[in-house]
Amino acid sequence: MVAVDCFDELEVRPRHERQEYYNRKLQEQIQYAYDHATAMRARLDQVGIKPSDVRTVRDMMKIPITKKDELIDLRKKNPPFGGLLGIPREKLQKIFMSPGPIYDFGSIDASFYRRFHRAFHAAGFRKGDLVVNCNSYHMVPSGHWSDYSLMLFGAIVIPMGVGNTELQVQVLRDMQVTGWMGYPSFLMAILSKAEELGYDIRRDFALRKTLPGGEVGGAAIRKIVEEKYGIKSTDIYPTADAGIIAYECPQKSGMHIAEEILVEIIDPITGKQLGPGEPGEVVVTPLDNTTYPLIRFGTGDLSSLVEEPCPCGRTSLKLSRILGRVGEAVQARGMFIHPRGVGEVAARFPAISKYQVSVSRPQVNKDKLVLKIELANGAIDKGKLTAEVEKTFQDICRLRLDEVQIVSKGTIPDGAKTVLDERTY
Repeated sequence: MVAVDCFDELEVRPRHERQEYYNRKLQEQIQYAYDHATAMRARLDQVGIKPSDVRTVRDMMKIPITKKDELIDLRKKNPPFGGLLGIPREKLQKIFMSPGPIYDFGSIDASFYRRFHRAFHAAGFRKGDLVVNCNSYHMVPSGHWSDYSLMLFGAIVIPMGVGNTELQVQVLRDMQVTGWMGYPSFLMAILSKAEELGYDIRRDFALRKTLPGGEVGGAAIRKIVEEKYGIKSTDIYPTADAGIIAYECPQKSGMHIAEEILVEIIDPITGKQLGPGEPGEVVVTPLDNTTYPLIRFGTGDLSSLVEEPCPCGRTSLKLSRILGRVGEAVQARGMFIHPRGVGEVAARFPAISKYQVSVSRPQVNKDKLVLKIELANGAIDKGKLTAEVEKTFQDICRLRLDEVQIVSKGTIPDGAKTVLDERTY
């Protein structure tokens, strides 16, 4: 089987060559992480593992999985980077911030960005395309990573970021933009606004390919974009810690795992590696990142491996769609809401005795966030409290609440989840 249209020859190499590559690069990357990132060295020392003990992918099970909350704790104990930085600080180019707070750093490794290039190519992007980038540019890495990657790829970038749908429509129309990147729900909001303004999407716009990803429930929106508007809409799977993990090809039969990243599917209960078709947690080890040499990072996402050959000719294993989350963290509007972040908000207000965030999707293109709170006593200015809670939540969790509901005592059950996902897909 020969690929008709791939970005480079690595995407079509025989699977046994890719496995040999993984084993070789694993040894190099683990040795590098051990030598240059003190937190990763401590991780291996804790369980008595030397880099030389890891020779194959199966040997990875000797190393504990690192969770998101642990990254936050490491940074708090050893600020600002928690012993996770793998290069001298003066070589950094940008520093980002995610809820936690987590201070992240942009990779200086060229192959890190080639992962993006393969995703762009699979989505139909080409050199010279005029691409609107609606990923966020404010403190989080998504906008900056995709911006820089697109320019290296040879596209012309319009850095729109999020917000102001009427201006988004105007730019798409005036500039006859051909490509778009961002969150699926925001793409739907822009197209809906264009229709409200009297435009015919197929006739009045040159937009023909989009890469809307990074949001749970995006598949329904991508389907509408393709069927209703005739715009190619391809999925992509990135995280703020690891960059591009997998990307969809035109066959839409799963997401191809990026060439320079090792993906394991792990049983969340037993910790064992799982085979194709068995759902478990996505655990990643980037093999091309000297800046941030993470070893066995648990994304918290649930998926499974797809082993069947792809008609597109790419030979990598694929991930099925993201099936959900491990634990309580919930993704909304492209960001994760962590229970400890919500707890930090509540801790600043002694009047709050119980709290719970619910995430719903009353419209196909919009998540609704409601914070329910029970009060220790009623003798308080509820209007002032609500306004202060809204501001603090946005400062800490980096998301705007749609509503703060003060509910009666006993409304929130004992032991209830801190973040409740009520969306259906």
